[in-house]
Amino acid sequence: MDLKPKLKTLSSGLSFLKLPLESSQSVTAMLLVKVGSRYESKSISGLSHFLEHLVFKGTEKYNSPLKLASVVDSIGAEFNAFTSKEYTGFYVKSASAYLDLSLDVLSQLVFQPLLKASDIKREKGVILEEINMREDTPMYKVGEDLESLMYQDTSLGRRIIGFKETVLKMQIEDFLKYRQTWYQPSRMILGLVGGFEKADSLVNKYFSLNFKKEKNLFKDKKKKVKDLKTLSFSQIKPEVNLGFKKTEQAHLALGLRTFPRGHQDRYVLAVLSTILGGNMSSRLFTEVREKRGLGYYIKSAPESYFDNGYLMVQAGVDLKKVKETVKVILNELHKTRGGRGEIEDLELKKAKQYLEGKLALSLEDSKDIASFFTEDYLLEGRVRTIKEIIKGVKKVSLSDLKRVAKIIFTQKNLNLALIGPYRDEEQFENLLKL
Repeated sequence: MDLKPKLKTLSSGLSFLKLPLESSQSVTAMLLVKVGSRYESKSISGLSHFLEHLVFKGTEKYNSPLKLASVVDSIGAEFNAFTSKEYTGFYVKSASAYLDLSLDVLSQLVFQPLLKASDIKREKGVILEEINMREDTPMYKVGEDLESLMYQDTSLGRRIIGFKETVLKMQIEDFLKYRQTWYQPSRMILGLVGGFEKADSLVNKYFSLNFKKEKNLFKDKKKKVKDLKTLSFSQIKPEVNLGFKKTEQAHLALGLRTFPRGHQDRYVLAVLSTILGGNMSSRLFTEVREKRGLGYYIKSAPESYFDNGYLMVQAGVDLKKVKETVKVILNELHKTRGGRGEIEDLELKKAKQYLEGKLALSLEDSKDIASFFTEDYLLEGRVRTIKEIIKGVKKVSLSDLKRVAKIIFTQKNLNLALIGPYRDEEQFENLLKL
């Protein structure tokens, strides 16, 4: 069954997407704001993420973390927030009977946070420890290092969580200015998915906003702000980012520049990534782990932004076998371009079936469905149907895979981030040959 959400615009200018599911006992209310770490200047790097933390310190109606958590816990619900480079999200998921309260809590988080200077001072310590945690977790940090290598000192190259020096300098005025600039209703979408019938009156109650009363928010609902400038990057040779750290395992991330979000070859890239390292029967998993025992994990996945994109192959391997692993990965990339070991019909068929099956599994939960559709609409201005996505995957041919592989799997397009007890970059630069 194809899922077809309905869209409308509220009087506030906020977009509203709803999808009732008769069989669901839960309902998820999710609100996305089209602002993330890419929208930050260097001096406030990490503010989007910091703001996400602050809203849980209390709101006008629920004026402490305990009161806020208690009201959510009292109905067995869950609530959270998340920050990406291009958007920030907030959600409440509850049993369907508690939709009214869920919408109340969500609107409080987004529109009525207290944002107290004392909370900012206290929360800095929490975020500094979160930064420390990521620094001590190479499996996560290597991906950040890869984006830093590929996108350099731009807002796209800086990590979402920010840096200790920028976090420590943040003041209440920074948060107020940021919200007043970016938290405009025209940049928001509310998604409501799950077991409900009539919800419009409740949505209007909590999200058709009184702009004169909203605390620390927009002063003018018609205010327009300039969106991001398109970033373009040219690469003429392979690049390496070496992060020295005494570890028991080497963590590497190999990145190749691909396409921006919505590109006509998005489904070709998804299939290609699946064949390479998308599952336990993929080429890279089979070669690196099963046949050679070089490491514990290896995977590939595409990432896309509105103006850029890349395919990442990530692995955690034996410290002494990094070079061998990189060579195996590069050899598999080379095979996909044609010739000996090229992709065959059976692999293509399996990859398509895998993607279709994973899509079905990912849309069993009201929260996942809400995330899928709201993100699509916020970032692309339209909602793709499930049938459209499946059709796009099914259309991918062997010639499409070879064509795209020849475009992106080139020597000058290679970027390697590596964390481990290594200091000599040249030895790894010399490996990057395709």
